[in-house]
Amino acid sequence: MNSGRVPVFLSSGQPGYSSLIESDPRRVTARKRVRELEVRFTPVACVLQTDEGVVHAQPGDAIVTGSTGDQWCVARALFLAKYRPVPPTVAGEGGRYASLPTCVIGMRMSEDFEVLLADGLSILFGHTGDWLVDYGDGTLGVVSHPIFAKTYEIIS
Repeated sequence: MNSGRVPVFLSSGQPGYSSLIESDPRRVTARKRVRELEVRFTPVACVLQTDEGVVHAQPGDAIVTGSTGDQWCVARALFLAKYRPVPPTVAGEGGRYASLPTCVIGMRMSEDFEVLLADGLSILFGHTGDWLVDYGDGTLGVVSHPIFAKTYEIIS
């Protein structure tokens, strides 16, 4: 993990925004744009290699694929609060889903950084110019600037 060279942000796994990020004067509030995405649910525990690092997925977790082929994992317990099935897809089955216009807080980072996910195993690596995103549900993420601009609308 970190050798002390870069800041590390810890996902709490508890509902609510991180007070550290929420109180930072650099933070912005953004709303997710509605987009259709391809989703599959993993039947077994697996490891997902993302552009930001290795993520451990549990059985039932959603593996979401973006329009550029980028992938990320969403815990099954959090998935339906963030995505809705696009007919004929049935909720909980693989297929097309639309992201919901949920709000997040984020900071565009001026240095490299790391995020330890709530599972205590998965580590994401962010670079200068990437966004540290707090989803408000105890999870943090790393989003590159081009993907952030395409995925979110800054509202304050």
